[in-house]
Amino acid sequence: MTHWSTGSPAAHWSTGSPAADWSAASPAADWSVAAWTAGWTVVADWLGAVSLVAGALLSLAAAIGVLRFPDTLSRMHAATKPQVLGVLLLLLGLSLRLRTLADLGMVVLVGIFQLATAPVAAQMIGRAAYRAGRVDRRLLDADELAER
Repeated sequence: MTHWSTGSPAAHWSTGSPAADWSAASPAADWSVAAWTAGWTVVADWLGAVSLVAGALLSLAAAIGVLRFPDTLSRMHAATKPQVLGVLLLLLGLSLRLRTLADLGMVVLVGIFQLATAPVAAQMIGRAAYRAGRVDRRLLDADELAER
């Protein structure tokens, strides 16, 4: 029996019996659990890679903003908003690549701590800058900290 194949069932050619050819080239064999799991891991790897690149780019944008923005409040915004989303995207990409329960638990804890501490740190930096006189009050829409 001679077989020649390019890998796809449509291009399968054989000099053997027709029954043997169709059973070997049946698309039903590709719908097994192992094939579906292998397909899912490829999709998860690609989504993880896209998330890692997007998170790295957002973190880079945050770093550039901290260096380039002129005043404290703008720098504070650049240090918190895109950085938190960047870290969360990095954690998502990491969890899609690692796929173990222990690693997933650690990634979730890091994400929760990032979400809990970044806004508080930004609030404290903004308040300290305001009290030190490092904020241009003309740029504020509303001045909630002004003494009445």
